[in-house]
Amino acid sequence: MKISFSKLSGAGNDFIVIDNRENSIHLAPVQIKNLCTRRTGVGADGLILIEPSAHYAFSMKYHNADGFLGSMCGNGGRCAVYFAAAIGVPATSGNAYAFEANGNRYDAWVLGSESIKLKMLAPEEFRDNLEIEGECCYAVNTGSPHALIYTADLDAVKVNETGSVIRHRTDFFPEGTNVNFIEITSPNALALRTFERGVEEETLACGTGAVAAALMSYWLGKISSTTVDVTVKSGDTLEVQFSDDMKDVFLTGPAKIIYQGSLTID
Repeated sequence: MKISFSKLSGAGNDFIVIDNRENSIHLAPVQIKNLCTRRTGVGADGLILIEPSAHYAFSMKYHNADGFLGSMCGNGGRCAVYFAAAIGVPATSGNAYAFEANGNRYDAWVLGSESIKLKMLAPEEFRDNLEIEGECCYAVNTGSPHALIYTADLDAVKVNETGSVIRHRTDFFPEGTNVNFIEITSPNALALRTFERGVEEETLACGTGAVAAALMSYWLGKISSTTVDVTVKSGDTLEVQFSDDMKDVFLTGPAKIIYQGSLTID
């Protein structure tokens, strides 16, 4: 089976994105894992299928790099919208797209040639003062579960080592968790590094992680602004905007097509 694909980057999160509006492509988890494996496959943090929707512009089906269906991916959602616009999926209205992912409606806006704004779900399950592996952790769900740890020296953090242990602490996180390390850099900015569940290593960016870091920092009083610049490992900056009650949350940042190609799967 020959499949055309595009490789997209959302602030350093990279995805294999495939137009499956005809529902003709069916990939097993092991096939997706092989495609996402770097050096022996295309290489990506995840794979996205753009599929038809009965109610919205399209449906986004997101698979983690391990091949299995994942929870919401913020940067993946932004890349999905950019790709949908590029292949001619009609907008819902003007520059706005409504799409579905994991049974939820999401709204997004194409702001420019490579900038996408995505409305996220309202956060759930704020938890604080969790003592895990000697670290003071916080937790919140922003469409995906996130553990958060504050540090004064982000460069010195052993993200893969510490993250992999906390990620598997099912006594605190029954389905596992992403693990974020945060350094506050100003009253309205922070720097972030993330160990991603499903990728099982540090990634260059994490959209739901950026949202979690901004919201938790505001909730704890560590920042004072409801517009937060989050600098991720790639060096790109994601903007997180939210209402005072944190019910309306938006993630804005770069998304672009890196390259396009085709692959053959047995």
